[in-house]
Amino acid sequence: MYEVTLFDHDFLEMMKSIAGEGVLNAADGFSGMIGRQIRVSSPAVKLVPVLTIPQVVGKPDEDAVGVYLRFHGNLAGQIMLIIPHGKAMELADLIMGNAPGTTRQLGSLERSALGELGNLCGSFFLNTVAKLFDLGIHPSPPAVMVDMVAAILDIVVATMEGISEQALLFQANFVDGDRRVDTDFWVIPDLNSLQALAGKNLKS
Repeated sequence: MYEVTLFDHDFLEMMKSIAGEGVLNAADGFSGMIGRQIRVSSPAVKLVPVLTIPQVVGKPDEDAVGVYLRFHGNLAGQIMLIIPHGKAMELADLIMGNAPGTTRQLGSLERSALGELGNLCGSFFLNTVAKLFDLGIHPSPPAVMVDMVAAILDIVVATMEGISEQALLFQANFVDGDRRVDTDFWVIPDLNSLQALAGKNLKS
């Protein structure tokens, strides 16, 4: 276990601003791809212990969808969009323009749509961080997993060495008209990256 690193209010406000810009840009980018406006709320940002992730995303034996990316460069770590299975089908319908309840199982088309949304959210967030702090950050292609919550989280646990025991949780709502789907977007940097980011000055 690593020593828990505490971050002040200013750091969380900074991350909220970065996440808001990144996720809004991702929504605009995705809307441009599908030809229909998808809005997203300004995400709530929390810094939470990694070991509490299962308490947020659901019971270990519940089915969920995870969109997973790694990133490396001046900052390193993992990004994961974790959505309960039922909400993932709702989100697939929303972003594909289907009537609510159309998706009954996640086929290759639905997984691809969710993967692209997670990829855009992760990439735009990292691009925003890189621009503000003048850093080089490189994301991996997204991997989409449909499995139990415990199995998805095993991916995080398997790479825990050198990873901070704190994660940044962004909770945002994707909106299309009167339809809304809540999502949890996790950023889990390595320990050195999280400490460096907390103490780094914005690019002038």
